[in-house]
Amino acid sequence: MLTSSRTPQSCRVLLVDDSPAILNMLSHGLARHPEIEVVGTAIDAYDAREKIKALNPDVITLDVEMPRMNGLDFLERIMRLRPMPVVMFSSVTVEGSQAAIRALSLGAVDVLVKPQEGIRPNFLDDMAVRVLAAARSGGRQIARTDGLRRIETTLQPNKIKRWNGRIVLIGASTGGVAAIETVLKGLPVSCPPIVISQHMPESFLKSFVSRLDQRNGQRVRVATDGAQLEQGTVYIAPGGDRHTGVTRRGGAFYCTDIMGPKTNGHYPSVDELFGSAKAFPEAVIGVILTGLGRDGAEALAQIHDGGALTLGQNKESCVVYGMPRAAAELGAVDKELPLDEIAGEICRMAEKTTSRV
Repeated sequence: MLTSSRTPQSCRVLLVDDSPAILNMLSHGLARHPEIEVVGTAIDAYDAREKIKALNPDVITLDVEMPRMNGLDFLERIMRLRPMPVVMFSSVTVEGSQAAIRALSLGAVDVLVKPQEGIRPNFLDDMAVRVLAAARSGGRQIARTDGLRRIETTLQPNKIKRWNGRIVLIGASTGGVAAIETVLKGLPVSCPPIVISQHMPESFLKSFVSRLDQRNGQRVRVATDGAQLEQGTVYIAPGGDRHTGVTRRGGAFYCTDIMGPKTNGHYPSVDELFGSAKAFPEAVIGVILTGLGRDGAEALAQIHDGGALTLGQNKESCVVYGMPRAAAELGAVDKELPLDEIAGEICRMAEKTTSRV
């Protein structure tokens, strides 16, 4: 076990991986961060279970593929018996991407893709940021995980009596997979067209789209350049080397690729999605969900000022209250709501004939 001298406010981390070499690199790399204390390492779930009891870490990092019990089964037990912030490791294979999406749905705060070229300083820097964000989620992560199970069985789709023609644009990051699932579950099959920009590795996209498409009545598709937006269909921005936006031609709306560098460090960027609607904000419902940083806040403020109706997820239901807070501080949010109330409010906004809440 590697420990280091830290302040009482340090984030206490337990690393779980069946590779001693990876544990050694992660331990030394993360221990260099002044706000992180690596309190222990574990080689499998059974080892981790005992060390969680003994060391009481703030966060654990958890490999997916491990002997005796895989990381997903262990994660499910953690969230049932002792909920706590978890950051998962996953490969970029098809199986790995499916596992990553399931992990996020089960309640993991974040998933890191294991770099095939080896663990380098830039990866460790990114991991430190993710681990600290997970630690700061604290009780909100625990409450969200418990709450989502109740929502899963009790939330009923809302109805839209007469759609007013507004499209829905949603942005999310850390914690967004489970949040998006919850919002879509509360929307009717004939929901307004929805375009979503979720920060995630491109390798996870197909698994995410497939999971959403199978879980609810809406059609869920990867957003492609020129695709016409249709009622009852959800479009997920693919990322990769581009952003996704929306455009209007005549009386119809379309997805459009936006080429260029990363915005706010991301492909796809929420700011790019919201900002693409600046020419027709009166036709938009903008929604900003849980996420680290401030991507989406400035563009949401711009379309809000132009007449868009806007919603933000509230602090108590966010895994990370970063993006919604930044938007609220700019005056970009008409209403801040708990996650399980957002779908209902989207439906009300999709019926309104007035321009403002």
